[in-house]
Amino acid sequence: MDYLWRVLKSWLPLATAATILCGLIYVSVQQSFRMAANDPQIRMAEDAARGLAAGQNAAELLTAGQVDLQYSLAPFLIIFDAAGRVVAANATLHNQVPVPPKGVLAYARTNGEDRVTWQPEPGVRSATVIVPIDGGVGGYVLAGRSLREVEARVGQLNLLVGAGWLAAVLATLFLVLLLEGMSTRRVHTTAG
Repeated sequence: MDYLWRVLKSWLPLATAATILCGLIYVSVQQSFRMAANDPQIRMAEDAARGLAAGQNAAELLTAGQVDLQYSLAPFLIIFDAAGRVVAANATLHNQVPVPPKGVLAYARTNGEDRVTWQPEPGVRSATVIVPIDGGVGGYVLAGRSLREVEARVGQLNLLVGAGWLAAVLATLFLVLLLEGMSTRRVHTTAG
């Protein structure tokens, strides 16, 4: 029993340190993946809002072709008027333009933008950036793209960090058992 207590006393701080380190690595990389998922949309939303404020036609800002949010990885734009009604969009979901909750647009107006993970239905998640149109007729631009690939990378990260954590915990346990075993043998040899 004394041997097990010594092993636990030596191993638990190492296992705790490995757990904290793996947790920090996971959170850092996962957040890096997720924040980078917004990068193209920031540019798209800001450029479109500037163009609309300068009088550019909303339909001219849309990329060619419709983006089906259920299947496509392509970035998309949805342009709203000041009342939150869709003016133009190249995004569809079940052949209709999806609309985020009104609070998203209000938050963007109050705070200058909103970056949000939008899930119009289960299994359809997009990284979106919403900016208000300052000038012209006003309104909002929502730029988004699917999070499917980012979430697949996060899934791989789960496996890698989980495997690294398990390896670290088992390796530290093995080393502590080895060192405690050697120490116990040395004590018995010296005492004998």
